Amino acid sequence: MVSPNEFRNGMTIEWEGEPYIVLGFQQTQLGRGDTFFRTKLKHMRSGAIIEQKFRDKDRFPRVRIEKVAMQYLYSDGDRHFFMDTQSYDQMPLNDDQLGDSLKYLKENTPLSVLMYDGSAIGVELPTTVDLKVTSTPPSFRGDTASGGGKPATVETGLTLNVPFFVNEGDIIRVDTRTGEYVERV
Repeated sequence: MVSPNEFRNGMTIEWEGEPYIVLGFQQTQLGRGDTFFRTKLKHMRSGAIIEQKFRDKDRFPRVRIEKVAMQYLYSDGDRHFFMDTQSYDQMPLNDDQLGDSLKYLKENTPLSVLMYDGSAIGVELPTTVDLKVTSTPPSFRGDTASGGGKPATVETGLTLNVPFFVNEGDIIRVDTRTGEYVERV
């Protein structure tokens, strides 16, 4: 059991029977009264972010999340299939379980599927992925003096801001945590 004063960012806890990730917390003490903790929690199944206040006396069980090494295979409508790299078993996940991760998935991408109580609840992507630019406006002479960038759409449908020298057909590296351009490959 974990008390709120032991919370750390990224810790997984169980609250009201559901798994949550601690995104942030702040300790508050009211005079001579109890100590309170204002926390920001992310629901692991739905991805919803909530703010909740806990007392110092509250206790929570830690959640054990298992990471299984898998490879993304293909999509069939709203179902997306992953293959266990050890046993070669295939597992489908739906759009709700993947959330924003869909923007970075292309065939044969290695990743970890997060398992809780024997069922998949999401995926953990690699830090960066290499994606092909499918459309971006052309650059014109003198664009580099203005700084900034231009919008580009990659093969997965993600639209992001890239430097002016990036053209259609280029392979770029994208940070999956922020959704930002890293470098041209």
